[in-house]
Amino acid sequence: MYAAIDIGGTKIAVGLVDRQGDLLARHEHPTPAEEPMTAVESLLGRLMADPRWERVRAVGIGSAGPIDAAKGTVSPVNIPAWRDFPLAARVADLTGREVTLAGDGVAMAAGEHWRGAAKGRENVVCMVVSTGVGGGLILGGRLRPGPSGNAGHIGHMCVELDGPPCPCGARGCVEVIASGTAIAARVGSPSAAEVAQAARAGDPAASASFDLSAKALAAAIAGTAALVDIEAAVIGGGVAKAGELLFGPLREHLKEYARLSFTREVTVHPAALGGDAGLIGAAALVRHAEPERAA
Repeated sequence: MYAAIDIGGTKIAVGLVDRQGDLLARHEHPTPAEEPMTAVESLLGRLMADPRWERVRAVGIGSAGPIDAAKGTVSPVNIPAWRDFPLAARVADLTGREVTLAGDGVAMAAGEHWRGAAKGRENVVCMVVSTGVGGGLILGGRLRPGPSGNAGHIGHMCVELDGPPCPCGARGCVEVIASGTAIAARVGSPSAAEVAQAARAGDPAASASFDLSAKALAAAIAGTAALVDIEAAVIGGGVAKAGELLFGPLREHLKEYARLSFTREVTVHPAALGGDAGLIGAAALVRHAEPERAA
């Protein structure tokens, strides 16, 4: 059994996942603006009180990024309280288990390849579109997190050269245009979910905000396809719950950007693991690391 931690700008979740990828226990807490580690400690305390904890072999963490897998530190753009925070070491000390850390998009890719919409596919980009935008790559049938654990961080590709400033410090990133935060901000709404509701009711500004998000995602997918020759893109996260409000215009815009012969056939799919994707993905990180540990 694996313990899993999913850390995002909106919520922190923990869970127990068995070797078949089934989620057996789950707890979550809103991400505190100050001292996020207190929430992690509280949630892990609940998990460790579970009688099944003694069967846990290791802990996987998928965190909003950027992260540094080699150092075990995290500096999430959307969690300002953590800069070079030694999350892996803190969790290892707390649990007494080995820890594998990667970006949340990488974790999502691992999970979707194990149990979700990327299963059986050889070359895929997986994206988390939520408070921010993260991503991960499956290439040659294997997860490719890169040396820092951030490979596939598609949210910080520039898709608009003179675009709006991004929280990362650059301009025109996918995240600052396509995220749920950006969708809501463009129309002065509290959340992307409310914008989706307004769009379904016929609000043209709400529909236009989703269309712009889809356009940025399409440009990023086309660019990724040109760079690493992917066959598909899998998109999850809270914004993906909007369904065809996002996926309809995304597929249309992708036709505009993916013009090369080897990029035209890239398909787009909603993630299959839903709200559990982050936790199953974090467990999949441990599963992916097991052969390396054995070696």
